[in-house]
Amino acid sequence: MATTSPPSPIPEPATLDAQSVCRGIARLFARNDIWCLPEMPLRNGRRADLMGIDPKGRIVIVEIKVARGDLLGDGKWPDYLDFCDRFYWGLPPTLDRACLESEDYKPDCCGIIVADAYDAEIVRPAPSHPLNAARRKKEVERLARVALRRQQVALDPECAPWGMEE
Repeated sequence: MATTSPPSPIPEPATLDAQSVCRGIARLFARNDIWCLPEMPLRNGRRADLMGIDPKGRIVIVEIKVARGDLLGDGKWPDYLDFCDRFYWGLPPTLDRACLESEDYKPDCCGIIVADAYDAEIVRPAPSHPLNAARRKKEVERLARVALRRQQVALDPECAPWGMEE
């Protein structure tokens, strides 16, 4: 009788998707008291893959890329810089990140996090580019309201139509 081994719970590097990378980064952030939300809409119509707040009230945004073509073809990422104090690229370990050293990707203002589904590591810290106080207050309030709305909908899905869309 042939036996089969159960599928591995760890995705192979080639199969890592954005959700897996997001999970690893969220775990890294949680250990560092940075609490974040995935898919956070911004006031400019963009949507941050991860947006969070660190212990000092600073806003962090992570743009996740799992494919080289998507990384090289992303022209919208500078639109996120006006909504955060620190910006990171989030990538799986197997993705070539050499292009992130070019001036087109502003290495002087962008950090890099490498992640799998279980953990992450900051390989280049993101320099702080502080928002003005009024902008930060507005963004922290928006982040809090979206988090509370998501929590309420998770507890009571029938209340979703009563709230505003994200």
